[in-house]
Amino acid sequence: MSTKAMVNEFAKMRHLRVWLLTLILAVLAIGIGLYGSTMLGPDFDPASDDAWNSVLSASGFTLAGPLLLAVIASRQVDIEHQGNGWLMSATSGVTSGGLCRAKLFSLGIMVTIATIAVSGALLSVGLLFGVTAPIPGGRWIGFTACIIVVNLVLLALHIVVSTRIENQLVGIGIGLLGTVLALFGNEIPAWMAHLTPWGYYALSTAAEYQDGVLVGLTPSYASVLALGAVATTVFILFTGRLDRQEV
Repeated sequence: MSTKAMVNEFAKMRHLRVWLLTLILAVLAIGIGLYGSTMLGPDFDPASDDAWNSVLSASGFTLAGPLLLAVIASRQVDIEHQGNGWLMSATSGVTSGGLCRAKLFSLGIMVTIATIAVSGALLSVGLLFGVTAPIPGGRWIGFTACIIVVNLVLLALHIVVSTRIENQLVGIGIGLLGTVLALFGNEIPAWMAHLTPWGYYALSTAAEYQDGVLVGLTPSYASVLALGAVATTVFILFTGRLDRQEV
């Protein structure tokens, strides 16, 4: 991957204020999660052994992620359509496929940092609320890693969509649909959640209600890993095909 292409992508992000969209993603993920969490309810007991389950269930990526990731990818790709950037990159030796890979890598760094920041912020909130039970470190790290993978897969998906379809409203519409699918991910059978990338937010869950009781869960690591592998393969094939096409 061209270092120059990476530097250019970060420069574009600064110009397009993509960093601000990423910050909004993180803030909304925390705000939405806390608003819907039992942590703010009168029944929350920070001394309970299950208190961390309330914190783990407070991630709002399910609602904030699908649409904002679509907007972030769309904004970063649309500038190439508007300014004939594909041709300009080709003349400087960067293929369209290489440009897409640079976009995913640069945006992926931002999204990964935001996801880790949200995870760390929720952990800090739990400590501020006085949770005294031992932190479920393994489950916490696993949950964070799964959310990172799902976020990156959706980011790659929207880069592909935004590259192939110049009308960016299509990608935004897919993001809106994804929000609905992610929202109901916990309400449908697990096999159905496997059918769309947005359903993997539910499969990454580390705590959910079962029979009215909030319990800890082990994220579906194998499923999320398989999603990441399939998405990586498809993205490599897609960008490889772009490498062989004339602009």
